[in-house]
Formats: sequence, C-alpha cells, structure tokens
Amino acid sequence: MTTTSEQVAGSRARQASHHVSQSVFDGSRLRVVLLVDVHDGAQQEFLEAYEQLCNQVASVPGHVSDQLCQSIENPSQWLITSEWESAPPFLAWVNSEEHVRMVEPLHSCVRDTRSLRFHVVRETGGPAADADQADRRLQTAPRIGDGVIRHALTFTVKPGSEEIVAKILADYESPEPRVDDTTRLCRTSLFMHGNRVVRAVEVRGDLLAALRHVARQPEVRAVEEAINPHLEQDRDLNDPESARVFFTRAALPAVHHVTAGEQNPQAERYALYYPARPERGMQLAELLARRDETAADDPRSPVLRSTIFQRDDVVVRLIDVRGRLQDADPGLLLGLSDSAQVAELTTLLEDAAGMDAPVSKGGDLDRLLELARMDLVTDRRSPDA
Repeated sequence: MTTTSEQVAGSRARQASHHVSQSVFDGSRLRVVLLVDVHDGAQQEFLEAYEQLCNQVASVPGHVSDQLCQSIENPSQWLITSEWESAPPFLAWVNSEEHVRMVEPLHSCVRDTRSLRFHVVRETGGPAADADQADRRLQTAPRIGDGVIRHALTFTVKPGSEEIVAKILADYESPEPRVDDTTRLCRTSLFMHGNRVVRAVEVRGDLLAALRHVARQPEVRAVEEAINPHLEQDRDLNDPESARVFFTRAALPAVHHVTAGEQNPQAERYALYYPARPERGMQLAELLARRDETAADDPRSPVLRSTIFQRDDVVVRLIDVRGRLQDADPGLLLGLSDSAQVAELTTLLEDAAGMDAPVSKGGDLDRLLELARMDLVTDRRSPDA
C-alpha cells in the first residue's frame, strides 16, 4: 500500500495558483512549532514523556527530525520543533488515534500548549544544505491571504436525535464577537448530513483565543450541555481531559482555500460532504483542491470561494456560491468538467455515498450533488465581519 508520504514525495512541488491563499498540497517541507508551559516541578517528568514520544514519532512516515528546547529565562517554558517532508503525512499522524494515545503522558505535565505549523519558504545553509536542496522542497512563493483563519469541528449524534440536535444548535444567542483588541469572530456556519454535525468558524486574529472565548460564553456552554446526551462519543465538559480528547478528535482542519476574486456579499453558503474510502481522505481532499484551483480561473463557475476541510476519511467542502445552488450546473459546483474527472472522484468515495457505479451523466451529477449536500442549520456573521 502506498503511504501518504510516498504519494507526496512522488509528486513535484508546483507553483500554486494566485487564487490559493492556503494549501497543504504543494509538496513543500513543514516546520511544526509546539510551545509548552510545564507545571512547576514537572520538568523531569515532562522530559521523560517527551523522550518516549520522540522514539515513537521517529518511525512515523514523513517525519524528518525534531528538537526539544528549554527557555533560558523561564524553566517552565519549553519549545518542541519538528520537521516533516510535507504537510499531509504530519496531518495524517496528528489527526490519528495513535497520536491521541502517544501524547497522553505529556498532558499531566503541562498547563498549556500551542501548536503552530509553517511551510518552509526560504532557508540558509552551507554546501551540504545546497546539495540536499533537491530533496528539501521549499514553498515556491508567499501566499497572499485575507487575514481570516478557517477551522471546523465535526462530530456525530445518536441516530434518531438529528431534529432535536438541529433545533438546539439553531436556537441560541450568538456570543460576543470581540475576543480582545486583536481577535474577533467573523462567521459561524453549522451544517448537518445525516447524524454528522459540522461547525465551521472564521476568525481574525488568534484562533485558539477565539475558541477559548467561545467555550466560556454561557449561551454556548448551555448549547454544548444540551447536546451532550445526544452525542455518540461521550464527553464531560467539567473534566478537562475528557473535553480535550473530544475536541481533539472533533477538529476538522482546513487544508485548502481558494478565492475566485469576485467579492459578492449576497453569495450563498453551502457545504458538501464527501465520505472517503478508508485511508483515501487526504487523496480525495487533494483531488478536490486541484479541481477548485482550476475552477477559480473559469468565469462560468458559480463558486466564488471554497474551503476544504479534512480529517481521516471525512472531507467537507464549504463553498460560497453566486446565485442559488439549484440554478447552477452541478458539474461546475462539484468542480467536474468531464466523465474522467467524475470517475476519478467516485473511485475515492465510500460506497455508502450511494454511488454503486461510476457517475458519467448529467442526471448522475445531480444525484451526486444531492447526496453530498449538507443541511444548513445556522449561518451567522458578526456585524463588522
């Protein structure tokens, strides 16, 4: 079986479209920075837990190296940096159950952690580094974004509780959008597909600060408590470890964002759910990303913005559409221009999507779009977004 790292290593780093402000699929190296605040007196315990974790991570496909550093000013502050061949193998590992088990010993030692991920754009070094450059790909150019961070959470509820959960999630007071002087909530879009819930958020500033701000709001806390009995995965929000594990598993990172360039405040927001075959989620997300890049240059495409979220075999595409979804060409909405592209997509979809045979006709595209479309629960923008 071909691993994620082998798939990425076998592809060439390519010049990304100027429409792309975020992507993990350009093949460039990844630097991960983890800032850790260790409990007083727990430094040796933390070091021992890290050494055990380090030995396990060394065998993960795509991992290159890592360093552990301790502050020269505050012994409680530590820094872990790691290098990866590219982003996909790191994301495949960090979003896995294996990772949840690996890092568990660390959490009893730390007060707080903060994870940052960067593509390597430029570097300096001696002749050895220059000789190795062919195997150490760099991001070809800086990306130009809009200052918005996009993130999502996903979880499932007990079958039969969908209507109750949708009502709970729709009927709540919006939290205060201002987090602090530099961070504010811009938009929250919530969708359901069967018993799966997806909550996408857009934030200007510090995403972690925004998520913590939202979690503290009484109206949001009441909603979270109200849906607790309906969740398939049990959680106790009063137990920090239970809450941490739940939200770690629920994280649905944005892996690609494309903007066609047109600003249209009347654009309607939709979400499409693509359940991937086992271990094909990242490949499916990359296929959709390539289609979105191509569509951004097509004036016929009604899709003005597209964000792809992926974790394991769950792939969600959030799109802002010019006009109504039902009036648009389903092939353009799905980013599919010919039967070969359709066949490639459906070979990556889980059989449960209802597509028992390759899709090739316009009517089948309508069916595929209907199967993928998620139900809107609520879409809220802050006044100044």
